Amino acid sequence: MYQQMIFVNLATDDVAASRKFFTELGYKINPQFSTDDCSCVVISDTIIAMLLSKQRYADFTKKEIADARKTSEVLICLSAESREKVDELVEKALAAGGTVSGETQDHGYMYGRAFDDLDGHTWEVMWMDPAAVQG
Repeated sequence: MYQQMIFVNLATDDVAASRKFFTELGYKINPQFSTDDCSCVVISDTIIAMLLSKQRYADFTKKEIADARKTSEVLICLSAESREKVDELVEKALAAGGTVSGETQDHGYMYGRAFDDLDGHTWEVMWMDPAAVQG
């Protein structure tokens, strides 16, 4: 069966700083699709974050590029395998220069936290009890 992928394209003020931020979170950079203007961050086998300089990002759109520090353009939510993994990833993000975004959400069967990366893009990290998903 075909495994569809998602490529999240995000504008960044500093490609090198963003590359360092995401590697400090434990993600790998695919050098084949990375340049001085772009970093290809491998989140999983099917999720790629393309961190593009604003100049490069502008090549793909005629719209004004949002300043993610002032406006919300998208909320990116990543799943985690446990509550501890949620905390681990968010703590790595904060240590690497990210900032807390919103309050911790703890509903027992679902637990999540969020951070903003260096450019203000919001990344939510969420765990859900598999028993709750099965219904």
